[in-house]
Amino acid sequence: MSTPRYDFAGRVAIVTGAAAGIGQAIAQRLAQDGATVVAWDLPGALAPEQLQAGTAQPADVTDRAAIDLALAATLERWGRVDILVNNAGYAGPTMPLDEYPPEVWQRIVDVNLVGVFNMCRAAVPALRRGPAGRIVNIASLAGKEGTPNASAYSAAKAGVLALTKSLGKELATTGVRVNAIAPAAVETELLRQMSPQHVQTMIDKSPMQRLGAPAEVAELAAWLCSDACTFSTGAVFDLSGGRATY
Repeated sequence: MSTPRYDFAGRVAIVTGAAAGIGQAIAQRLAQDGATVVAWDLPGALAPEQLQAGTAQPADVTDRAAIDLALAATLERWGRVDILVNNAGYAGPTMPLDEYPPEVWQRIVDVNLVGVFNMCRAAVPALRRGPAGRIVNIASLAGKEGTPNASAYSAAKAGVLALTKSLGKELATTGVRVNAIAPAAVETELLRQMSPQHVQTMIDKSPMQRLGAPAEVAELAAWLCSDACTFSTGAVFDLSGGRATY
């Protein structure tokens, strides 16, 4: 099956959480069509050769000082930022809300929601300077449905959807487009943070009766990052195997 090709030549993309899973698939997909991709992830997760080449930057998205340093290094090396994909995420354990450790609940919200705010706040000025900036936020169907025993993750991803809609409106008259993808369960290492029963419940809810693949998320992300996406902003694109109902 053939896939569309886009022209990202000359574009510089930052992808957070890019060392594995969905982030890695998106980074590879953008690079395939000519983008210079700078993979951001936690210190220790990135290949030394990438760090030396300037195609990776260590940064925790909850650490604004680290973000500022990584962004400054990216701009110094490549001179611009055209695309930001906010993919860094942390699912955390699955358990009833009244049993959830408050510090774990806070960490999940900090990574998944506050991290997106931190990245957008830092990168928007650079994106505005280009002719066609793109922000893609990787949310989750949990943010629309509210997954039982995943209150922190559901609440954080719901916040990402609202942030996307708000920022999309703020930047609607600029060249920057801001959109979100809301996948159902995708087969990545992130699922290993969840119980097998929880994962099976998500599969059982899917009309297609399967998990999504990182490459399927990457394909939609590529279109949202491309010049073909012009009239969509502040929008949420479901990627759920038919599970989403609104």
